Amino acid sequence: MTMVRQTKQRAAVIEVLQGARSHPDAAWIHAQVRGQLPSVSLGTVYRTLDALVRDGVVVTLERAGQATRYDYKHEGDTHHHAVCRGCGAIFDVDAAVIPTLPASALPAGFQVTDVRLEFLGVCPACHAQADATTSTAG
Repeated sequence: MTMVRQTKQRAAVIEVLQGARSHPDAAWIHAQVRGQLPSVSLGTVYRTLDALVRDGVVVTLERAGQATRYDYKHEGDTHHHAVCRGCGAIFDVDAAVIPTLPASALPAGFQVTDVRLEFLGVCPACHAQADATTSTAG
């Protein structure tokens, strides 16, 4: 892991990600950073995010046909994600409640360096909306 040089742009991107209550995309991050640094470009935000991902400070959440979303890796916070196929919302899932995969499930000698688990499904709001549509259509 290389160390990312700390610039005011990078500090601002990290601050925005640390305070984000969602898993934002680069455009949202850019808009927030511009509040602190009005001249920062979207390209600078993308380059900064790429460097932070390479450095292991930020993880990406990618879905086909959608903007890449970003998640800051808070110290000691180990979580996975649940993604709604209806609205695209992303929810954190505490990794501590997920059983550990037995070593025998992996190829002999395989060394795990990172785990990324995603649960795909339908969030309660989309499920309720689908139920309401079904009950009024019949």
